[in-house]
Amino acid sequence: MNTSDQPMNSAPIHRRIALALTLIAAPTLTSCVTETQMRLSVEERDREIAVLRTDKVELQERVTLMTYEAEDLRAQLANAKTVMPSTQPASFTEEAALVPFPELENQGITVSRRAGDTVISVPTEITFGSGKATVSKEGRRALASVASRLKSDFPDDAKFHIEGHTDSDPIKKSKFKSNRDLSIQRAVAVLQFLVSEARISDSRFVVAGYGEYAPVAPNQGSQKGKNRRVEIVVKDRR
Repeated sequence: MNTSDQPMNSAPIHRRIALALTLIAAPTLTSCVTETQMRLSVEERDREIAVLRTDKVELQERVTLMTYEAEDLRAQLANAKTVMPSTQPASFTEEAALVPFPELENQGITVSRRAGDTVISVPTEITFGSGKATVSKEGRRALASVASRLKSDFPDDAKFHIEGHTDSDPIKKSKFKSNRDLSIQRAVAVLQFLVSEARISDSRFVVAGYGEYAPVAPNQGSQKGKNRRVEIVVKDRR
């Protein structure tokens, strides 16, 4: 063998061995890198999950605290509403209801509030005879007093409902067919007085008759008389 050829033959053999070793080790190295990356990724995700869990606990604590604060504020607001007077301006019916009506009360006429409206209730014993719908002399004086307060205590555009009511006793000796008919005619009679005598515009009135169907007291005994009435209702504008 020619010794001068040996280096030339040995060099390719070493390179081939190194190449072979590299090829053998490459999958292992790649596997190690991939495994390391995955392990780092898992650790990173674990840290993120831990942070999120901590944030969740803190958020839940804040939500609980804010819920308690909101409940406390609601309780304070409820107490304030019951203790503090309303700062909203009263409607004209509220203002009128606060004013006493002694000249009406002295004549047996009552003034009250109902669903925001002012209700002036005139017993029919004052204004009409039994089973009749013609305003009596006493009734004219009473309605004149009512008209005076309607004009002085309420705005010019206030609306009035005149509502006739009776007890449940059936009509016997009267020209009216029913209690409802009687109640309507009595309401109309009051309207005519307020328009013609008191000079209040007819356009401001609504007239209705309810007969015995809207009682304010039991239709028996001494309480029955409370149901025989004509109500002048001043409507709340709100």
